[in-house]
Amino acid sequence: MLDPGTEAPEFTLPDHVGREVSLSEFEGRRVVLYFYPRADTPGCTTEACGFRDAYDEFQERDVAILGVSDDPVDDLTAFARKHDLPFSLLSDEDGSVSAAYDSYGEKNVFGNTVEGVFRNTYLIGPDGEIERVYEGVSPEEHAEELLADIDELADAE
Repeated sequence: MLDPGTEAPEFTLPDHVGREVSLSEFEGRRVVLYFYPRADTPGCTTEACGFRDAYDEFQERDVAILGVSDDPVDDLTAFARKHDLPFSLLSDEDGSVSAAYDSYGEKNVFGNTVEGVFRNTYLIGPDGEIERVYEGVSPEEHAEELLADIDELADAE
């Protein structure tokens, strides 16, 4: 995992509607950059819907949410539509951006070793530096955990 205080690696990826999204677009805002293994699986759906349900609270705090997986754009489009997700889901098919964030590699899935995305999250500050790191997160309550941490950081400013 990248350490807090580290400059967040820049990237540009296609989102679920085919638009190219770059981290630099969000300069001056906090960004929740969350990595998840597979669209429309139970844990990933729980996590995404948690962000969806708290979306207005993130908007009130001027925080962008970006979800990243190695799913193709078409799978992300279907996932976003099915669950009415109001934020960008980014397709990192070759895993290069996930790897730059130490969120891609070998893992054990149902007894098989596969390459894929790890469930990690980075909270990136308005200055582009990583503020908080969440490794192997639990999908339940993750959005609330982030909102509490964002409020704590804002109170300290």
